[in-house]
Amino acid sequence: MLPENLKENAVAASLEHLVLTGNTDHNELTLELVPEKILGALRILKEQRFERLASVTVVDRYPMEPRFEVVYHLQSVSRNLYVRLKCRISGEKPEIDSATAVYASANWYEREVWDLFGVVFTNHPNLTRIMMPDFWEGHPLRRDYPVHGYKYSYQNE
Repeated sequence: MLPENLKENAVAASLEHLVLTGNTDHNELTLELVPEKILGALRILKEQRFERLASVTVVDRYPMEPRFEVVYHLQSVSRNLYVRLKCRISGEKPEIDSATAVYASANWYEREVWDLFGVVFTNHPNLTRIMMPDFWEGHPLRRDYPVHGYKYSYQNE
């Protein structure tokens, strides 16, 4: 449900039916949605001339549940506006729809998030490693990943 102070904001009001909560801390609009609504919100924002998906990233809130917070930063270059969308997802099997259906630029961001955090983006065209070697086990930016990593033998490289 959209807070009263955001009902005057045209961007927030256009997503009112999709939003769980929101704020304008530091003069930046942040809206939290349920993960199932992310593609609908992205489509609406793209129609409102938010032509640039600036980033997709994740916050690992381990040991809290829902563990992961997927964060999308969008920019309307023509209107000089920014909006941040957040979706919380469980740590058991972190999964959310891929934004590549709406923003092609999500491809590389989502691959990086999957590689480093293990969040699966369903319907992604090529969800393969982008930062770590193909043989790497685990996702090194998770908070429960061993500080010194797992021991690997690079002798055959």
